[in-house]
Amino acid sequence: MQSTFQIDVYTSDIAQIVTDVFRTMLGLEVEMTQAEWQAAPDRVTSVIHFAGDWRGAVLLECSAQQACMFTAKLMPIGQPSSMNDDVRDTLGEIGNMIGGNLKSVVPRGVGLSMPSVVEGSNYSMRICGGNLVNRLAFGGEAGNFWVTLVEMVEKESRSRG
Repeated sequence: MQSTFQIDVYTSDIAQIVTDVFRTMLGLEVEMTQAEWQAAPDRVTSVIHFAGDWRGAVLLECSAQQACMFTAKLMPIGQPSSMNDDVRDTLGEIGNMIGGNLKSVVPRGVGLSMPSVVEGSNYSMRICGGNLVNRLAFGGEAGNFWVTLVEMVEKESRSRG
């Protein structure tokens, strides 16, 4: 049975996890902002799925240029000029760090998927099922990026709420 989870109640926990991951792993100071999400031609999205007693996903969305900057901060290499396997691995790893830390916030009994990274100029992503979503904007020297927590809600739960 799926646990009840008030996704919007955990905004401060998510914000703390994201700021800690970026500060500790990338040496970047970021903070939550009020920036509105916008479609972008060079969007890159890292996705980690949660499965078990609670089901959902966490998405990290940024530009390809930001992803290249994050790669240079995480790995001992120069900043890549375009998307490559190192950049994809970095985005997956950052998503994995955020997801791993979120595991202590979401209801017990969940496991994490391997990261998936989607890139391109014309894609849309949907986590199937009826979902509750909490999208947070972050900003700093790297510009704005978004972290979204998605809760997959059973059909019966949606009709009751």
